[in-house]
Amino acid sequence: MSGADDGEGRKSKSDGSAVLKAVQAALGAEHAAVYGYGVVGGRIGGERRDEARAAYDAHRARRDELMRIVRDLGGEPEQAAAAYALPFPVPDAAAAARLAAELEDRVAGVYSDLVRAAEGSRRRTAADALREAAVRAARWRGGSVAFPGLAERSGTPSASATPSA
Repeated sequence: MSGADDGEGRKSKSDGSAVLKAVQAALGAEHAAVYGYGVVGGRIGGERRDEARAAYDAHRARRDELMRIVRDLGGEPEQAAAAYALPFPVPDAAAAARLAAELEDRVAGVYSDLVRAAEGSRRRTAADALREAAVRAARWRGGSVAFPGLAERSGTPSASATPSA
């Protein structure tokens, strides 16, 4: 197995390609979240618009950070799709809030994979991102799930968003 820098100048024991794959998956989820929050922002009521904007900004920042990490790992960052298929129609504020919770669940799922694949500071960063997504999902949903990021244990699907042409 080849080692990858763990973000603290040490070589990790994990396979660098597994870490790169997990980072790319997280990047893909962040691209989808940024797109999805564009939809949420257009439908959410005024009382939650600031919350949607803060989540949008957080996902953009994570996306940009992940693009740098992919380059640091020797990869080419996955580009965003032109559009993404939404999991359900979003005609109103209630559906927008459900979409926001779903986006956060999906992001939490890929960060849980990155937590398993990474070590050192990258693992801590992924755990922080997982926690932030779980907190936002709970706020949007009005309650939490037992195991954020682990769909097989929480009963919440975390399939990746599907780009659409």
